[in-house]
Amino acid sequence: MTPRYTEAIGLAARAHEGQVRKGTTVPYVTHPVAVATLVAQYGGDEDQQIAGLLHDVLEDGGPHFAEEIERRFGPRVLRIVEACTDGVPDATGRKPPWKERKVRYLEHLRHETDDVLLVSGCDKLHNGRSILDDLETIGLAVFKRFKASREETLWYYSELARAFEERQTPVCNELTATVAELHRLVGHLAEQAR
Repeated sequence: MTPRYTEAIGLAARAHEGQVRKGTTVPYVTHPVAVATLVAQYGGDEDQQIAGLLHDVLEDGGPHFAEEIERRFGPRVLRIVEACTDGVPDATGRKPPWKERKVRYLEHLRHETDDVLLVSGCDKLHNGRSILDDLETIGLAVFKRFKASREETLWYYSELARAFEERQTPVCNELTATVAELHRLVGHLAEQAR
């Protein structure tokens, strides 16, 4: 790693300062660090790893970070970060409706470059694993953390797995297996709750 990577960790920490993972006390910055780790494990280069660290900065920190990302890390990193962003808050802090953003993002993935797909796939894989971990510890209550319903969340992850599989993104097999386990465990827990 070069000093750029360390700088990116600093920017991610600053942009996500005070944020936690939904419904937990886990600092949010642990997510982009995990995504960057997955990007490295799947063979991504330093720009892709840096984009993994910064992939939620525009979405969660605000669009004003775009200029800083490009200046400090270059246009390729900014392009990957922008392509991994499914919605930037407007001046009032609002994003378009959840379903609209997700449908648009899924369509966008079908035409994206491989370097973007690797970072996006690692993001979705880490999120899927986190949901799975939480399902195993707190059960179906995990879905109360999200704006989307349980059914919508499962639909979205199934469609993501399909999109990454169609493009043969390196993470596709692991993401598909994670999504299958999500469906299996949700079905099992729902059956137990009856």
